[in-house]
Amino acid sequence: MSARIPAGASAEPARASRLKNGLIWVFGALGGILWGYDTGVISGALLYIKRDIPMTPLLEGMVVSGLLVGAMLGAGLSGRLSDSWGRRRLILAASGVFILGTLGAALATHVWALIAFRFVLGIGVGIASVVVPLYLTELAPKHVRGGLASLMQLLVTVGIFLAYVTDYLFHDSGAWRWMIGLGVVPAAVLAVGIITQPESPRWLVGKGRGDEARRVLFQLRGEGEAARAELAEIEETVRTEREQTESLTFRHLLSPKLRPVFVVGMLLVFFQNFVGINTIIYYAPRLLTNVGFGDSGAIIATMGVGALNMLMTLPAMRLIDRKGRKPLLLWGALGMCAAMVLLAVTNLSGLGYGALLSVLTLFGIGLYIASFAVSWGPVQWVMLPELFPMRLRAAAVSLCVIFNWLFNMAVALVFPSLLDTFGAGTNFVFFAVMTFLAFVFVRKLLPETKGRSLEEIEQDLLRRTVHGQPDPARGADSVPVSSGSSASP
Repeated sequence: MSARIPAGASAEPARASRLKNGLIWVFGALGGILWGYDTGVISGALLYIKRDIPMTPLLEGMVVSGLLVGAMLGAGLSGRLSDSWGRRRLILAASGVFILGTLGAALATHVWALIAFRFVLGIGVGIASVVVPLYLTELAPKHVRGGLASLMQLLVTVGIFLAYVTDYLFHDSGAWRWMIGLGVVPAAVLAVGIITQPESPRWLVGKGRGDEARRVLFQLRGEGEAARAELAEIEETVRTEREQTESLTFRHLLSPKLRPVFVVGMLLVFFQNFVGINTIIYYAPRLLTNVGFGDSGAIIATMGVGALNMLMTLPAMRLIDRKGRKPLLLWGALGMCAAMVLLAVTNLSGLGYGALLSVLTLFGIGLYIASFAVSWGPVQWVMLPELFPMRLRAAAVSLCVIFNWLFNMAVALVFPSLLDTFGAGTNFVFFAVMTFLAFVFVRKLLPETKGRSLEEIEQDLLRRTVHGQPDPARGADSVPVSSGSSASP
């Protein structure tokens, strides 16, 4: 009898710990649903907004990119705010911005009001794109950090899919205001849910609140040696950084010590945007109507694209901690390149409207989305927080994400005009070239971060950039950043 009591007693805390962990990943990554919904819903809504609010191709691009300009501002603010307010409190603030922007855009009666509230909505998206990956990365155990941090990317794809489904449900009535306005629901759920979640233990230690950090780690990992060892590692990293006489700033990112790491981070976000994903997510119905689909058929096909995007993110969450970051990126780049070559040849071949053109276009888009979703979609958001030192992590990720939204905005703004001027085929040729260059970048420059604690990655990257040579103790893993790792497709 006495032997069963301890077993039952120990099972309850274990179950409570698992539940607590589960709620963190759900509510923390729920920002991804909002991000995905608000970026994806405009693709179908645009077909009907133009019936009520006339706009040129340039204004159409501004309606889409207004959110992206706001995301740049939100990302820029979030680095400093997440360090001063905390990760959890900033996610709560972002949910309020989501609600305001969504209601304003849904009620807009003029194109400039729509653009303005899309800008407000973008501020929330930008904040979420920085602080949610940061929050999840800092709370996740290192052996599953890639899969858990990529949960946000999965929910981005869920949000995009839900947006496409909503577009379809309201396409008969053309009720674009409902399409946009329903984004209030996940924003409200996020606001209520995140209040109940803990703060990042790494942020708490950085603020001198070690006792609170210990309680959080005990809740997440259990009161065992693993939690105590992780807390000691975090405290040692913070203590070492405080002993340094010179504090790190953005200026240091351009110094010889950290420039290689910064360049790698910037190239990662550059290629993720210029491989063409934004043209598919924002303008898939427009591309499909250009090859002969009706409005209804284009939205149904786009809904299928959204489902594929969501489903192919699931294997990425499993593979990212098994196979590593680099192999996924390499294979993904090859798949996207093949898809863009197919789309370019199909659209430049002069097939004209017909079943063959429609089937080949859908197959090319599907291959592209599957390749992106299993690789570049989740991996960027896992790797960015891993690359930078803890003391500079929030600020560095924030700067990279600002440029992520800048690149995203550039593509979204000019694509409708380029599509009207040059046609789809020429644009696909450009994206095929960019996907090949992305493959070369990953092969030659990108380091592998799989299976290592954030503190280990930080020390290794700083060691590489300070000394410019490998650490004999780490062997092949410690080659300089500029030489990449030995992973190959």
